[in-house]
Amino acid sequence: MAEEGDHVENISDVEQSHHESASENGVMLVVNHSNIQPPFSVVLATLLYCAEFVCAAVLCNVYHKSDDDIWMGSTIAFMLVPAVLTQLALTFIHRDLGRDRPLVLFLHLLLLGPLIRCFEALVVYFKAGKEEEPYVTISRKIKLKKDQATPMEWEIGHSERKLATHRNAFKRTAVIQAFLGSTPQLTLQLYANIQEKYFLPIRLTLMVICLISITYGALVCSVLAINIRYDDYKVRLRPAAYLCMILWRGLEIATRITSLVLFSSALTYWVILVGLGNLLFFFLQPWAEFWARRASLPDNVEKNFSKLGTTVVLLLVTFLYACINVFCWSAVQLDLGHRDLIEMKQHWGRLAAYYGGRFLENSVLITLWYFYKSDFYSYVCAPLLVAQLLICYSLAVLFMLLFYQFCHPCRRLFRHNVHDCLACVCCCRRGVGRAGEGHPHSYSTTATMVLVLLEPPDLQPPDLTSQLGEHETAIVEDMEAA
Repeated sequence: MAEEGDHVENISDVEQSHHESASENGVMLVVNHSNIQPPFSVVLATLLYCAEFVCAAVLCNVYHKSDDDIWMGSTIAFMLVPAVLTQLALTFIHRDLGRDRPLVLFLHLLLLGPLIRCFEALVVYFKAGKEEEPYVTISRKIKLKKDQATPMEWEIGHSERKLATHRNAFKRTAVIQAFLGSTPQLTLQLYANIQEKYFLPIRLTLMVICLISITYGALVCSVLAINIRYDDYKVRLRPAAYLCMILWRGLEIATRITSLVLFSSALTYWVILVGLGNLLFFFLQPWAEFWARRASLPDNVEKNFSKLGTTVVLLLVTFLYACINVFCWSAVQLDLGHRDLIEMKQHWGRLAAYYGGRFLENSVLITLWYFYKSDFYSYVCAPLLVAQLLICYSLAVLFMLLFYQFCHPCRRLFRHNVHDCLACVCCCRRGVGRAGEGHPHSYSTTATMVLVLLEPPDLQPPDLTSQLGEHETAIVEDMEAA
């Protein structure tokens, strides 16, 4: 959503085989030797795009042969709309309209833009390191390791910058593909399975690909939120963090879509009101906050944009934000008056309100389905299915808490951890004002969640303490602001 600093956002993709030297001001200078990691994210996003498009086209042919015009038309719509938006996003990010690249533009017209972009990224990767190249910019980040924070500088060459541009472009298109294409496509095909009462192999394949695409899109949202919110820090997620996020996002999305489809099979027209109500709420929320703050539109979304063009872009961003929140937590809150369009402060109260409200809504939808379900479910143990869905969503929330408690890459910058949050909620319910008593930090075993600078002030860089302090989050203030 925010493109500022994108050329240095993916510095963690550079292999850590480099030469380090300390400069006069205590900043560690890192000189890379073009040891770049392969663009796996670009290849994965391209494979998901092609696989979903091909499977949807084959399924449309099956619907055409069986004269299922409604299913075929809906499948085509959910196949073409995200594909066209993906081409527009890639063209806009790479700024190809002002360049003489007719072949690339022609392939975008044929909806083959991701293929040529992936090929370009692979060519850049295989050519990197064959000849020495001067750096084009320097990235300054703070590296967090245990209880130490070390400011560092990276020299970024042409190849690193080009690959970073490709990675950032495909991250944004993966989100567009996931929540404007894969999510409605998966919902439609699951509803078609229930209505037709049988499974087609190609339809089942498309559903699996869509679920993988949505999970990957939600994963990208979480990583982008961390990179944007902690832009001053070098962020590197460990495999345990990715595993935790995959389980969190997969269970959350699967449970949400299943609840909506089951509810729509019992009360078909009411699900339209539920969907539109969710969409309008999350679409209008950022604009209501924007008007309440009496902020002005940012003027750096694009240099050549007028006020009207900026407004159109913000409306599209808000619509994507609303579509994401209908099915899962977007991991960010929009601030339409901020230059990055992202609210940098982590609002734990909003996170708790979202998951609490979503759990309640899913419970109501499943309960209504239980009482109004058709005879088709007579061979299904309905109480067990209801219990499984509620347990799966509870597990999703559990994995989210585990991620923030143990696996978040910047958890040392949190002033309070998840244990403190739960303790604060319990204290508020009991009417005990422990928040202002100044008692010690959490006694949990994850003491690294609390920011404690063990080094003396004279051993730290001059501005390090202030930089770290800007990212501290007071949990009581967050809950009150929410």
